[in-house]
Amino acid sequence: MSIIKYKNIFLTIGVGIMAVSLGLIFVFGLKPGIDFTGGSLMEVAYDSRPPKTEVETSLNGLDLGGYSLRESNDEAGREIYMLRTRALSDTERTSVEGVVLVDGSGGEVTRFTSVGPVIGQELQEKAKWAIGAVSLVIVIYIAIAFLGVRWPVGSSVYGGITILSLAHDVMVPTALMAVMGHFYGVEVDVLFVMALLAVLGYSVNDTIVIFDRVRENILKYRNEHKKTVNAPGGITRDEVTYSFNKPFGEIVDLSIKDTLLRSINTSLTTALTLVALYYFGGDVTKNFALVLLSGVVAGAYSSIFFASPLLVWYSEWKETKNKK
Repeated sequence: MSIIKYKNIFLTIGVGIMAVSLGLIFVFGLKPGIDFTGGSLMEVAYDSRPPKTEVETSLNGLDLGGYSLRESNDEAGREIYMLRTRALSDTERTSVEGVVLVDGSGGEVTRFTSVGPVIGQELQEKAKWAIGAVSLVIVIYIAIAFLGVRWPVGSSVYGGITILSLAHDVMVPTALMAVMGHFYGVEVDVLFVMALLAVLGYSVNDTIVIFDRVRENILKYRNEHKKTVNAPGGITRDEVTYSFNKPFGEIVDLSIKDTLLRSINTSLTTALTLVALYYFGGDVTKNFALVLLSGVVAGAYSSIFFASPLLVWYSEWKETKNKK
């Protein structure tokens, strides 16, 4: 199947994915975890979990302010409560443990994390800088790598389309996190930021492989013509022009076919690893694996069915504009 032949369909799907993702993020928003907002997180495992209403009634008498009590299960299959509160002092932590460790329930505090508001704000700023820095490095790398490409579009177009594809790949896992946060109370933490950075690195690699093959095929299917011209002052110089054996769309389509098997194999093996991590890994890494898996799937689509067709669409739009 010729992907470039049906480029308008694939581009419409890609734009639709981005629009839906943005809509979900806007409607549901992201639920920041204590890594970014500060506070305390206590995980309590039980042999026999007490009723949630009973625990909440006891917690209401401790003057904790707003808190969140969520039911879940740990890696061993035991029933647990995840309690999120403001930052607790040692005395308040002891009081909370006295409430949640109900007699006869076999309760045990398996995890306690506390982050101050200043540290949380610092982590939030560093996360933004990390994502911004990675994107900037990618732009610089592409600008240098495709510096000699001028036909039918310049190197800056390759860079711009790559960044647009990366935006597509990041929107999908972010929208997934917004949905999980709204319906299941999943919070954004440092692992989510790590997953986004991994998606950026993975997706740009796949896109660059295809674009690099496009560059190689442009050189392969061009004919060089030299002509000696007389410059002012009696100086002669060689003027080089090029003609091409294939249209640009056909060259891009051929490049996709050359790298398609490699892209599918890479995406499939990565996806299988992440599925295994989700089902057999720890409870802490489940959300990380799921977010990363959605990013890998989005990246596989954008590299093959979005970035390359967009490159051809832009070249055709530019050609039509120049003719007018």
